[in-house]
This record gives sequence, C-alpha cells and structure tokens, in this order.
Amino acid sequence: MGVEKILFYLFAALMLGGATAVITVRNPVRAALSLVLTFISCAAIWLLLEAEFLAMALVLVYVGAVMVLFLFVVMMLDINVARLREGFIRFLPVGILVALLMTTLLVLVVGPETFGLSKFTEPARHAANYSNTKELGAVLYTVYVYPFEIAAVILLVAIIAAIALTLRRRPNTKYQNPVQQIAVQRDERLRIIEMQSEERK
Repeated sequence: MGVEKILFYLFAALMLGGATAVITVRNPVRAALSLVLTFISCAAIWLLLEAEFLAMALVLVYVGAVMVLFLFVVMMLDINVARLREGFIRFLPVGILVALLMTTLLVLVVGPETFGLSKFTEPARHAANYSNTKELGAVLYTVYVYPFEIAAVILLVAIIAAIALTLRRRPNTKYQNPVQQIAVQRDERLRIIEMQSEERK
C-alpha cells in the first residue's frame, strides 16, 4: 500500500468521523467545527486527486466564509437547543425515510458505471505544467455555460430576496433613523432651568 492510499484512507476516515459528529453532537458550535474538519478532509482528498482549484475553493469559500458565518450566527443568537429537540422523535420516521431516499439516489448517481470506474482503472497522470483550473474553466464556460448562467441568476434572485426580507418594515421593531438624529437641535433635547441657590446653615 502506497503513501497516497494511506493518506486517502486517513482523510476519508476523518471526513466520515467529522460528518458523523455534525449530526450527533449536541453543541451547535462543536457541530460547526466538526463540519470544518469534514470540509478540510474533503479538500485534502481533492488534492490527492490533483484537483487543486476545487480544494482551495472549498477551503476559502466554505471554511473561510460560510463556516465563519455559521459560527457567528450560532454564537450570537440565543438558540434554545432543548426546544429544537422536542420534535426529534416525532419527525424521526420522516427523517429516516428522507435519508434512505437520498442514499438510494446517491448510489444510483455515484455508481461505478456512471463515472466509468467499473474496471477500477487509475486515472491518467498529467504533466507538471497541466492546469486543471484552465481545463475546468474551459468546460464550465463552453459546455455548461447555460446552467452556469442560470445558477448565477438564481443566486442573484436569492440575494435580492434576502435583502428585501431584511428591509421590510415591522411595527414592533425598533430602528434608528440617522437623518433624524443628525437634524436634532439643542433646544429640542435640552432645557435649562434657572433655580435659586440654597444656602446651608
């Protein structure tokens, strides 16, 4: 067994352990940190597959941005974990059914025949000057240009919807108006009262 196989099994075990910890630990912060471990292990496996661009994108985008946002939301919000677990047993059959359905779909999609790995052949090696980023861009902007543009439009609509939801007026929400704060005059906030001084005996 070569070094690459040892590293692959090591990072695969770390990835499976981290993914299992995400759904089993009770602390939301630990679950988010376990997801970070899962992403880093997946990026290491992509590095072994010579997909450097995907590995770096996974680390920068998900670990560096998305997971920081998750941790910020989890640590800043007062999440009642006990209340979230009240309906766990009630929705357990539905969760098991959805998990079995997703497992079946993954087996059908990621089967050996789909990717031509039925003979378990080793992928072709490339030269040192080979750039998978260039190849990925060439395929993305030629063969998959329309799905790429559709995904961009969907993300744009999601961003606009998120902004619209945050800017809607709510009657019970307190907010500040900077224009009114700047336009305040001294006479509106301050009143000077003249009083006679008292002498203590």
